[in-house]
Amino acid sequence: MASVTLKKGEGRSLKSGGLWIYDNEIAQTSGEFENGDFVEVLDFDGYYLGKGFINTNSKIRVRVMSRVKGQEIDDAFLETRVRDAWEYRKKVVDTSSCRVIFGEADFLPGLVVDKFSDVLVVQSLALGIDRLKQKLLDMLVKVMAEDGVTIRGIYERSDAKVRTLEGMKPEKGFLSEPFDTNVEIVENGVKYMVNVADGQKTGFFLDQKYNRAAIQKLCKGAKVLDCFTHTGSFALNAGIGGAQSVLGVDASELGVEQARENAKLNGLEKVVTFTCADVFELLPELEERGEKFDVIILDPPAFTKSRNSVKNAIKGYREINLRAMKLLKDGGYLATCSCSHFMTPELFTETVGQAAKNVHRRLRQIEYRTQAPDHPILWAAEESYYLKFYIFQVVKSF
Repeated sequence: MASVTLKKGEGRSLKSGGLWIYDNEIAQTSGEFENGDFVEVLDFDGYYLGKGFINTNSKIRVRVMSRVKGQEIDDAFLETRVRDAWEYRKKVVDTSSCRVIFGEADFLPGLVVDKFSDVLVVQSLALGIDRLKQKLLDMLVKVMAEDGVTIRGIYERSDAKVRTLEGMKPEKGFLSEPFDTNVEIVENGVKYMVNVADGQKTGFFLDQKYNRAAIQKLCKGAKVLDCFTHTGSFALNAGIGGAQSVLGVDASELGVEQARENAKLNGLEKVVTFTCADVFELLPELEERGEKFDVIILDPPAFTKSRNSVKNAIKGYREINLRAMKLLKDGGYLATCSCSHFMTPELFTETVGQAAKNVHRRLRQIEYRTQAPDHPILWAAEESYYLKFYIFQVVKSF
């Protein structure tokens, strides 16, 4: 088997529990291989560190699958990984709709599989795992069938731009017999129609499942503003929680139309309404009109996807949080989050705190949450920790 040897002092992430070897950590590569093949990873002195698949097109040169010397990456090994992922979900979440496989955090680097009712949506983002994709999906369907869970269809959403960094073309389409790609799910008592073919990423953001539930109790009798509503998930949880009125805002007309349909699906169209607008433009307009809200939710898309744009992201997060705090009634509630891995918990906390200071508000922290446990955070794999979610009561300084 071909091997890569690390430079002296490199591989710190791998040695502390991560799964990635970057191109600039490698001193030499020995033996013949094709991209996507398994190679052994050796330290500078020849000490065995693991086995993973290599891709010379990617800055993440090797993604490690096993650290056990002599371990074969065979069908038995792969089925164990798939079974472990499913058994874990059965323990920690409602599996009617959930993320079943979360890449590196489930020790299957580059593979994401979401379950929406009886449909699976797969996203494959690394060459080595792409070769194993169909086999892993067959194993997953088999393992779930043992628990009486029937999967009627599989759809691929490997259309993320990041695939090009691996030298791979985007892929999208059925991996099973064709089926209706509008799938109804129920989460926290709220019904949604999920478009797995054309919705964002795999069709629906499952990572906020329990964060959405957490705002329900704050919204009883409240006037609520949900910014960056996407297909209306937080807005609908506010409605189910007994809000007096909810306004959901998103810049995507397609998202807003889907949100309206979801409101009708839940009989909430008279309470929960939606408008298509740029949140950065709308918040100052609402302030000018003298609007005030009891609860405001900020669930923006990632403002930064690289370290280079973090400064601009800080400005964006500070601006929307500052504006939201000014729109809240004294003693109102703010739910605010960041889904960017590069916006660290410390940086996000500092940014929200600065926004409060700038508008002379005091924050009483109610909860700090992260992503739902079907998106486990693997310590030492820092990319698996990306969602930060605060709930505050916002009061005027005295």
